[in-house]
Amino acid sequence: MSPSTQSALSLPEWRAAVTSPFGPLQVNAADAATFRADLRVVTVGEVSLFDMKTPAHTVDRLAAAIPRDGVPYCKLSLQLAGESILSQDGRQCALRPGDLALYVTQRPYQLHYPAPQHTLVVHFPQSFVHLTPDQISRLTATRISGDEGLGRVMIPLFEQLAMNFDVLNGPHASSLLRSALDMLVTVLSAELTHPTEPSAADMLFHQAIAYIDANLADMELGPRTVAEALFVSVRHLHSQFSASGLTVSAYIRGRRLELIRRDLADPLMADDSIQTIGARHGLPDASHVSRVFRSEFGESPSAYRARALAGR
Repeated sequence: MSPSTQSALSLPEWRAAVTSPFGPLQVNAADAATFRADLRVVTVGEVSLFDMKTPAHTVDRLAAAIPRDGVPYCKLSLQLAGESILSQDGRQCALRPGDLALYVTQRPYQLHYPAPQHTLVVHFPQSFVHLTPDQISRLTATRISGDEGLGRVMIPLFEQLAMNFDVLNGPHASSLLRSALDMLVTVLSAELTHPTEPSAADMLFHQAIAYIDANLADMELGPRTVAEALFVSVRHLHSQFSASGLTVSAYIRGRRLELIRRDLADPLMADDSIQTIGARHGLPDASHVSRVFRSEFGESPSAYRARALAGR
């Protein structure tokens, strides 16, 4: 979908513009009368990028406004100019140009912009980040700097995306964003193990996750095969996943469905049948794929594909 642009939005117009995609928000500014903001938006499948230039203001996502049955989304905020202060899950971080932070829509948060600023916000389903809810909750409102570590590699990519919305209007846009989000997961995973060394239990859990992700095409993949590959008992493997609020089988099924959904939204795979896509990720029975996909996402694979490829 081609980028859309709105300029010189008043405070009520800005409030409506950000509430529409993000859900109910309280948006307040000390100088409401002179408030004027600019917004550019591009959507590729289920991922939307928002280029925001605003005066000073504050945004609050309140608990009372969060639906219990809503689809969980993540938001990535990259500071391009000025400063912002993000608060969520009992943490607060200040973002300056070149800094990035993650937050989620299913819990309260606050963003305070003390002066005119420029931000890129990337909005995407939480399922795109194959980390557990507990892991994500440990990462929200945590500053990632573009001056050190893996942030030096990832953040310039998102900065380039902010300056080149026009390249996100073609068959390769979905693959480009997928690669960018995969890189984000790598950086977030590194943050989870910094600065302390992971425990033996954490190492086993991450080894299991890595093995599963590398072998999703194997139809025989399951708790027994994972346990055998890691030389542990099935019971011990289950206990490590249970500690993270997961089961092995549910994680495998969820990851397969996430990848199937990803491929269904990819214009480069528009000619691949549902059976072909399912088989690629270890689920060769198209009717089974349709049943579990509908159960997980509330619509059939074909309906989701049509909606995603239309850019809605």
